[in-house]
Amino acid sequence: VSVGNICRSPIAEAVFRKLVTDEKVENKWMTDSAAVSDWNVGRSPDARALSCLRNHGIETAHKARQVTKDDFQTFDYILCMDESNLRDLKRKSNQVKDCKAKIELLGTYDPQKQLIIEDPYYGNEKDFETVYEQCVRCCKAFLEKSH
Repeated sequence: VSVGNICRSPIAEAVFRKLVTDEKVENKWMTDSAAVSDWNVGRSPDARALSCLRNHGIETAHKARQVTKDDFQTFDYILCMDESNLRDLKRKSNQVKDCKAKIELLGTYDPQKQLIIEDPYYGNEKDFETVYEQCVRCCKAFLEKSH
């Protein structure tokens, strides 16, 4: 989960989906990404996010959506990108009766200990590449830990 669901979280979602497909465990996982805010609902990911993924042979047809109450009751994990996302999600989860999701920073799984995945929106291609690399490391580690 990220603020607007057009940069970081669609990259993480696409990376994780490719990992579980490559490992032939995709039927065990329901993967999606969403936003804390409603700014970009219905929009495709940022063109730079799409081109970064494409450079790594990954396609995505994701459209931005906002986190719903159902998400807290359906998903086992809600992984987010930074402290303000974490705060917002925990606040939202407190309003949900039977919250099942474990809410964590995706970066807690990073073997290189980069806890925060910074928003690359105001950055350049290199910043998107950094996000991609962080997502790959974190998603791999998360998948190994939760097998």
